[in-house]
Amino acid sequence: MDKNLTRLAVALIVGAMAPLFDSTIVSVALHTLSRDLHTSVETIQWVSTGYLLAMGVTVPIVGWLQNRIGGRRLWMSALVVFLIGSVLCSLAWDATSLIGFRIVQGIGAGAMMPLLTTLLMQAAGGRNIGKLMSIASLPTALGPILGPVIGGLILGAADWQWLFWVNVPFAVAGLVLAWFFMPADGPVGTARLDVVGLVLLSPAVVGILFGLSNASRTDGFARFDVWAPLGAGLVLLVAFVLWATRRRSAALVDLALLRHRPLAAAATLMFLMGAALYGGMLLLPLSFQELRGTDALGAGLLLIPQGVGSLLSRSLAGRMTDRIGARVVAVVGFAVVLVATIPFAFADGSTNQWWIALVLVVRGLGLGAVMIPIMSVGFVGLDRPDMPHASTITRLAQQLGGAFGTAVLAVVLAGAVAGGDAAVAFQQAFWWAIGITAFATVLAFLLPGRQPAAAEPAAPMPTPVPASTSTR
Repeated sequence: MDKNLTRLAVALIVGAMAPLFDSTIVSVALHTLSRDLHTSVETIQWVSTGYLLAMGVTVPIVGWLQNRIGGRRLWMSALVVFLIGSVLCSLAWDATSLIGFRIVQGIGAGAMMPLLTTLLMQAAGGRNIGKLMSIASLPTALGPILGPVIGGLILGAADWQWLFWVNVPFAVAGLVLAWFFMPADGPVGTARLDVVGLVLLSPAVVGILFGLSNASRTDGFARFDVWAPLGAGLVLLVAFVLWATRRRSAALVDLALLRHRPLAAAATLMFLMGAALYGGMLLLPLSFQELRGTDALGAGLLLIPQGVGSLLSRSLAGRMTDRIGARVVAVVGFAVVLVATIPFAFADGSTNQWWIALVLVVRGLGLGAVMIPIMSVGFVGLDRPDMPHASTITRLAQQLGGAFGTAVLAVVLAGAVAGGDAAVAFQQAFWWAIGITAFATVLAFLLPGRQPAAAEPAAPMPTPVPASTSTR
C-alpha cells in the first residue's frame, strides 16, 4: 500500500485500540466493581449500559461533525475525550461517578468507531480495500477475544482502577501518531445540522439499545423496561426513516444510499455478524463457567484459540476480497462459522477441552474471513462525500445487531435454564446462534461477485503535514 496510507492506518489503529479493548476489559469486572464500590450488580451494570448508550447518541452525528471541523481534528478531539474519561474513571469515588465518567468515555468512543472506517476508506480511494480492512479491523476482532483475558489478568494482579489506566498509553500514542501522520484537513461542507433528524435518531438508538440491554434479566421481553423503550425506539426510528427519505442528502444520515445494493447488503450482514459475534461471546464464556466450572479469567483464556484463528485468516481474506470480490469470501466465512458452531450445540461439561480449542480455531478462521468483505464492500462505488453516511449506517447496524443477538440468546438461555438441565439450555441457545449464522450465510449471496470500479478516480492521498507547520 501507499506509504502515507500505511502511516495513517497505523495511527488510527493504535488510537482505536483503547476504546475497542476497553468495553470488553470492563465487562469481566462488574462483580468486582459492585463489591468494591458497595453497590448492587443491577446498579453497576450501568457502567456498561451508560457507555453503550453514549456511543449510540454520538454515532449518528459523526458524519456531520467531520464535514464541519475535519476528520483529523475530530479524531484527535474524540481521542482526547476518551483519554480524559479513562483518567476520570480511574479516579471515581463511587458507582455514580464511575457511571458518569463512563458516559464521557462512550462519547469519545462513539465518535472514533465510525470515523476510523470513514477516514481509511476516503484515503484509500477505492484501492486495496480488502487488504486495508484486514489491517484496520484488527482491533475490532481482538477486542472481544483478548479483552476479557486482559481484564482478568489486571484484576488478578492489581486494583480495578488499572482497568482504565491501561487505556492511557494507547490513547497518548494514538494522539502522537495522529499529530505526525494524519494529513491536515479542514471543513468540507457548511451544511446545517439536521436537528429534527438528530432528535429522532439518537433517542431511537438509545431506546432500542436500552430495551435490548434489559432483556437478559428475569422475564425477558415481558419486562416494562424492555418493551417500552424498545417500542418507543422503533417508533422514533420509523419516524426518522420517513423524515430522512424526504431530506435525502440533507438528512443526518442519508438513507437513500441504501439503494446502493452493496451497502444495503453490507449493513444487513453487519447486523447479523454483530448478532453472531456478540451473541456467541455471551454464550461461550458463560458455558465455560457454568458447565466446566472455570472463573472469568479461565473462560477468557479458553477463547484465545478463536482469536488465533481470526488472526490467521485476516490477511488471506483481505487479498481474496480484492481479487475475487466479497461474495465468495463472505459466504465461505459464514459457512465456516456455521459449521464450527454446531459442535457447541452438542457439547456439555465433559466435552474434551482440546476438541473445543480446535473448533474455536476454526470458528475464528470464519469470523476473521467474514469481517473483511462485509466491512469493505459497502463503500465500493460510493463517492467520497457519501462515505461518512455509509460508515454511520454500517456501524449502527453492527451495534444494534450485537445488542439484538445478545438479548435474544440471553432470553432463550434463561428460559431454557428455568425449564431443565443447564447443558441442554446452552445447547438450545447455540442452535439459535446457528440459525442466525445460517440466515447470514444465505444473505451473503447478495454481495457483489467481484469488485466494481470506483465511482471516481482515486485521488492521491495528501502528504502528512508536520505538526509545527500544519494548519489547525
